Amino acid sequence: MIEVQNLSKSYGNVEAVRSISFKVSQGEVVGFLGPNGAGKSTTMKIMTGYLPPNEGTVFVDGKDIREDALPVREQIGYLPESTPLYSDMVTYDYLEFVAAMRGIPSENRTERIRAMTNSCGLHDVLSKRIDALSKGFRQRVGLAQAMIHNPPILILDEPTSGLDPNQIVEIRELIKKIGQERTVVLSTHILSEVQASCDRVIIIDNGTLVADGTPEELRSGLSGGEQLSVTLQNTEEEVAEVLGSWDMAEVTEHGLDENGETYFILTSGNDIRADLFRLAVSHNWTLTGLHRKSKNLEDVFRQLTSG
Repeated sequence: MIEVQNLSKSYGNVEAVRSISFKVSQGEVVGFLGPNGAGKSTTMKIMTGYLPPNEGTVFVDGKDIREDALPVREQIGYLPESTPLYSDMVTYDYLEFVAAMRGIPSENRTERIRAMTNSCGLHDVLSKRIDALSKGFRQRVGLAQAMIHNPPILILDEPTSGLDPNQIVEIRELIKKIGQERTVVLSTHILSEVQASCDRVIIIDNGTLVADGTPEELRSGLSGGEQLSVTLQNTEEEVAEVLGSWDMAEVTEHGLDENGETYFILTSGNDIRADLFRLAVSHNWTLTGLHRKSKNLEDVFRQLTSG
């Protein structure tokens, strides 16, 4: 569906994107991640035909963005980070205007607006001016304008930026629903959102591709070994002496938790829970907690983009 080939883009002497390549298959929901200034927005603007690349190209459904820009744009719905809304227009009038700009025949516009109203939950704001809407509803209107021509591909740049927690949940659920029917490329800094809703994750840093895989593949490939969190009723001193010389794990952190119990964070290349339990029994320790510290996308992101 989307194929990015050796894409590069510079602004003067600044290389924003450096020869990146990846593919997005039909029906995938892909999280596109990177720190500020990594080249995410530049890449997405090139994918939509908004910016030309210096080198490389993008194919959408077999069409080259450089040679068939208009047919490619017809296949894409785009929500940029700064939602392009006319704030002095009424919501319904704005959607009707966008439908006309997208070439939807006049006899079909009412049906498309009704469909977007249902999909994006806009029933209560159709007669309100856009400047009177909350940020959450403005994002919903932005999604509606991106989808009104029924494109098979959606490219969303920071769709939950600036929203409060309740609004983020609302937009997240809406995007998950949309992702069941369309190919979605989603840029966001909310990593839990990507972990919960994306089939695949692409991470770029300093304009280059540094990771591409499912959330589980990226977590399992994270270096640093297994981490265990252990809490005990024994004193920190007596446990630290034994664990400090134990050759099966490295103590990376220890102290007292909020309940006043001793805790240790252990790192190992293997699953050492059974071995640790036997060690505790042999020293008459009283274990009150033993669990793996699960790795998440935040750990992956920090390791790959921390320089």
